[in-house]
Amino acid sequence: MITTRYKAKQIYLIFFIGMILSACRGNKKVDVSNIDLEVKIERFDQDFDAMRTHPMAQQAIHLHNKYKVFYQDFIERILPVGSIKDTAYFKTLRNVFANKAYNDLRHDVEATYPKLDKQEAELTDAFKHIKYYYPQKRIPKVYSYFSGFQAQTSIGDGYFAIGLDLFLGANSRFYPSITSAFPHYLSKHFTPENITPRVVEGIAREDMFPESDDDKSLLTKMIYNGKIMYFMDKILPDAGDTLKISYTRDQLKWCTDFEPKIWAYFLEENLLYETDYPKIQKYLTEAPFTPGLGERNESAPKLAVWTGWQIVRAYMDKHPEVTLQQLMANKDAQKILNESKYRPK
Repeated sequence: MITTRYKAKQIYLIFFIGMILSACRGNKKVDVSNIDLEVKIERFDQDFDAMRTHPMAQQAIHLHNKYKVFYQDFIERILPVGSIKDTAYFKTLRNVFANKAYNDLRHDVEATYPKLDKQEAELTDAFKHIKYYYPQKRIPKVYSYFSGFQAQTSIGDGYFAIGLDLFLGANSRFYPSITSAFPHYLSKHFTPENITPRVVEGIAREDMFPESDDDKSLLTKMIYNGKIMYFMDKILPDAGDTLKISYTRDQLKWCTDFEPKIWAYFLEENLLYETDYPKIQKYLTEAPFTPGLGERNESAPKLAVWTGWQIVRAYMDKHPEVTLQQLMANKDAQKILNESKYRPK
């Protein structure tokens, strides 16, 4: 997931096989039909573009009144072009609007997302699931915007924003020119189908369950990430595993085929209790593959995330009495591992 966060911080294909795997693990759906909630994605991208054709000062007031803190965050932190207290930034915006690159981007966003009905329906269902498990959770307002190829999603005070420019489809003409920031192994997941999973993941990681600074060992990070992925299982019951973890089908198959060897590798290399982040980073972060594992660079990345997911799933299968809320509140990674009886064969 590509995120930033402020406040605050800004936040950085449903495959049939994934659905089968979820079903086999007993990922039963819950009934959310009686939950009164509907997500409307406010088109900040379109309202912002109106500054190009409307009196800028008038439109700036409208945007500030409508989007409140997000407008300030957008102008001062996302772009950034100055302070909203000083209209000097209007000159910079006029230069932006006159730029061919901006107008090409505006064209492609409009062509890809003339409407966001599908995403609104998906997010409505996802947020209903969040409300089902966490009735007191305050649901944020959802906005769409141009991130300037900075972040897929942004989270702030009462809002969650979606950078549509980083969900234009794997073959977008823009992505080859930004490979230094987003190489192809990342941009191939910049598709419309990824919007809802990345929003749910962003809310989980950045808002509801931020990782503790005390989680330093690979095991604690493994279980933390496994809980986030299991949370996504419950909130997105129809999404395939590839979509939730941003794997290709081949990468997911590699993990399932070599699951016992992956676990044996972590044990043999004494990695579970390793706290030196440079040593464990390659098992947690996005990459085209995991160095040192597999032949011809065919291994999947984020193997600690995927393995933690399987451990948490095994734990929950063994303990059906444990609720999602109890799981997410459980900080004892060692206990979860022990009681999962995780022994891949």
